[in-house]
This record gives sequence, C-alpha cells and structure tokens, in this order.
Amino acid sequence: MKTKPKIGPAAVSGSLPARKQAALVLEVLSGLRSPSEAASAMGVAVNRYYQLETRALQGVVDALEPKPRGRQRKPEDEIEVLKKDAARLKNELSRTTALLRSTQRSLGLPAVKKKQPDETGGKKRRRRKPVVRALKHLSHLKKEGGAEADAETGTGPEPASEASA
Repeated sequence: MKTKPKIGPAAVSGSLPARKQAALVLEVLSGLRSPSEAASAMGVAVNRYYQLETRALQGVVDALEPKPRGRQRKPEDEIEVLKKDAARLKNELSRTTALLRSTQRSLGLPAVKKKQPDETGGKKRRRRKPVVRALKHLSHLKKEGGAEADAETGTGPEPASEASA
C-alpha cells in the first residue's frame, strides 16, 4: 500500500527559524510587509535581508529545475559493477587456464611453466664466473710490481744471469 506524498504547507520541513525567515520573505514578495519591516523582524540589516531573499529565490529556482528521468547512477554503483565484472573475469580466466591444462595433458604436451619474477624486479641475474683468489691476487701483484713481482713469484721469464748458469 503506497502512502501519498505530502503536499502543501505540511510538506515543508526545516528548523523553526528557517521557516519563519521563509515566511517573512514570502510576505515581502506578496506585498504584505516592506523589506525594512521584514529585516527588523528577522533582526538583521536590510542588506542582509536582501541577501537572504536572493538565496531563497535561488533555492526555489534550483528546486524547479527539470530532473533527469529514471534511476541515476552513482559513482559507488559504478564501482560495484566494475568489481563484479573483475570477479567474473577472474573466474573466466581460471576456468580457461584449467581447460588449457587439461587439453595439454590429453594431447601429451609438456606443461608450460609459469615465469616467476625473482627479487631483481623480473630480470634474470647473471651468475659470476668463479675466480680463484690466488690468481686474482697474482694478477693484482703483476699490475702493481711489474717485473719485480714476476721474479719474486717465480712466474714470467727467468733473469738472463740464471739462465746461462
């Protein structure tokens, strides 16, 4: 059972001071009071009364603007639709993946391994070639000492005096 919408003065809601000010503005617009009498009844200056009157008239005009027909979509509703669509697509993806795996098994194809990104942000790390520590130190000594390092370590060409003896 539908209730009838309120129509007329009983349908107007709001605080008591706001309703009194609305009544005073209507009295001025209908010619029952002057703007200065309404301003003194409100307890405001005449300039403030005119500001309130303008706001009241703007509210009337805004209320009478034509409204779009039908149910209006809110951003929250759009978010819900997108969430449902994302969930549906995830389910469809998992179903298609399962079908692919079962088809691969029935055909005897090897399963495709997933590429899993490692800690380097998805790039493969190249392994370093192991270097023997002694060779590393030896090359360092050769660079610094030149021929003296070769004589001490016994590497490189032998001195001419020892070769003839």
